[in-house]
Amino acid sequence: MPESILVVDDDPDIARFVEVNLRSAGYEVSVASDGEEALEKAAGLRPDLVLLDVMMPRIDGFEVAHRLRRNPHTSNTSIIMLTAKALATDKVLGLTAGADDYIIKPFDPIELLARVKGTLRRAKEMRNLSPLTGLPGNIRIQEEIERMVREESPFAVLYADLDNFKAYNDQKGFVQGDRLIQATARILQDAVAGRAGADGFVGHVGGDDFVAVVPPDVAEDVAGLVVETFDRQIQGFYDPEDVQRGYVEVEDRKGELQRLPLAGISIGIATTKVRSFAHYGEAVSVATEMKQYAKRQPKSSYAVDRRKID
Repeated sequence: MPESILVVDDDPDIARFVEVNLRSAGYEVSVASDGEEALEKAAGLRPDLVLLDVMMPRIDGFEVAHRLRRNPHTSNTSIIMLTAKALATDKVLGLTAGADDYIIKPFDPIELLARVKGTLRRAKEMRNLSPLTGLPGNIRIQEEIERMVREESPFAVLYADLDNFKAYNDQKGFVQGDRLIQATARILQDAVAGRAGADGFVGHVGGDDFVAVVPPDVAEDVAGLVVETFDRQIQGFYDPEDVQRGYVEVEDRKGELQRLPLAGISIGIATTKVRSFAHYGEAVSVATEMKQYAKRQPKSSYAVDRRKID
């Protein structure tokens, strides 16, 4: 489905010029001739991007941008301001109002399309990032693995999640739970960067689940380093006496004392070293199966799929 753009300009010639160029580039385009019409159309269409002229009758572009940002239906819509003024104050006002970028009139079609593509790309990347860890989310994870499958590149998928995380979250609270997830994200990022460099990828599935994609030859190195680093750092998330005992004692709903193990990490690895994968889901399924096997161990560990498929 093509990305949708709302062009807002009270000059019909400029609006038509912009519309024709955007349509020729494959975008779905709607046009509004003033601020009131723009707000009405944006609320209904929920476009991916609004190209917004600054100088308009009734409501100027700055006010339209403010209102778009305040409306829950359009708060995440990208905005590029179109201005005839090159004054720094206008640029600041536009950005302060919520614009993502600005273009100074007159502009040529090449600049227009470059700004539009750049703004939409950044917006897509931001939507696909986990707000908690800043890591790519499910869409980007799937795209990365599908790319490797499509290009027939060698790769390994590491599926990691935390053991006993719910118990930790219940005992320590959501704030501490979020801190542990963020720390896990950093551990994975550091391990992948150190062993795979630019060839590595780390994504956050959600909750305490993560996926990494690395070259097969470094997969076990990465997993081993993650396990070792996690077990060392997890001690800082508990009281010293809990660490010494190796478990925490908490009361259940009946008032009875329970012993709960410290949080750990389990990682399952699926690799093209032993089999090929026809699609994204197949690789993730094998990695998930291996992760469940790793979870049977009493402490942090990883498990690798070594079953050769001819």
